Amino acid sequence: MTAEKGPIRIAVDAMGGDHAPGEIVKGAVEFAKSGDAQILLVGDPEQVGAELAKHDTEGAPIAVIPSDGVIKEGDAPALALRQNPRASILVSTGLVKKGQADASVTMGSTGGAMAAAAVILGLAKGIERPALGGPVIGMAPRTVIVDLGTNVDCRPQQLVSFAVIGDVFAKHFWNIEKPRVALLSVGAESGKGNRQVRETSELLEKSGLNFVGNVEAHDLLTNSVEVAVCDGFVGNIVMKLTEGIGRATADLLRTRLDGKMAGEDVDSVADEIFELSNQVETRGGGPLFGVNGVSVVGHGAARAEAVKRAIGMAKLAVDTGFVSQMYQDLESVHARLEEQ
Repeated sequence: MTAEKGPIRIAVDAMGGDHAPGEIVKGAVEFAKSGDAQILLVGDPEQVGAELAKHDTEGAPIAVIPSDGVIKEGDAPALALRQNPRASILVSTGLVKKGQADASVTMGSTGGAMAAAAVILGLAKGIERPALGGPVIGMAPRTVIVDLGTNVDCRPQQLVSFAVIGDVFAKHFWNIEKPRVALLSVGAESGKGNRQVRETSELLEKSGLNFVGNVEAHDLLTNSVEVAVCDGFVGNIVMKLTEGIGRATADLLRTRLDGKMAGEDVDSVADEIFELSNQVETRGGGPLFGVNGVSVVGHGAARAEAVKRAIGMAKLAVDTGFVSQMYQDLESVHARLEEQ
């Protein structure tokens, strides 16, 4: 849904996230000053207005869209949507549905964002719930993993759809003509893995994608593939383990190097390790896959710089026509498999 005239409009959930609305507004203002998009800050007018007053916004394309209430992490998404119809994430997603915004961005409840996108924007054929995916390991910044936690039980056909989505992501965000697609499994050899992996492998062989077989978890560090496919149960464990090892290693380095290196050098090394292992937090966020519109979900602990990056991700998704291409490729692959 790209805007035909005028700047791209991005609705930002100003009330979602651990540091809302202060850091959200700050990041949105910083992005708006670039002039690359019009920012629609969705939230409580008084709170958002008070935060805007702290910044120089003269000439910045920013508007405030009123909302009432917030869906928080831990809230039951379906119930929260019914009880809080004017919640900020619902209003911002609704702006995309109405064509009043080209994308929405939130640092708030992932469950709330997924439910809002599924109900308001709708899902692509073959997608039962939105999928989360993206590069989560800094040593392999061009390897997208799908799914990262939203679909813990998947049929082979769903995993094929994830492969298509990852393929489109790699093409449009990284300009890779023929992304290498693989299944994450317990062995690289053909035939390895559980029934789900084996059956999915058979379908991917017929999909027309550049399917290169199985990869193991350690292969995710080597840039050996652009798209690694797994169900959300496996993907979320990979992501959380990577993040945990990064935090623990950064803390260990600070302890072991204290007094042996200059403090700023220790911090620089430890911060680099953390960022390489916590890409979701440091990159800002990524698009929800499989929904009929651009909806970017970021890390709940995001500060202004991460918010700014997430808005940039949303703009890039709109600029590249990510959603329309995803639908076309999903239909093409499904039709090819049905013919066989």
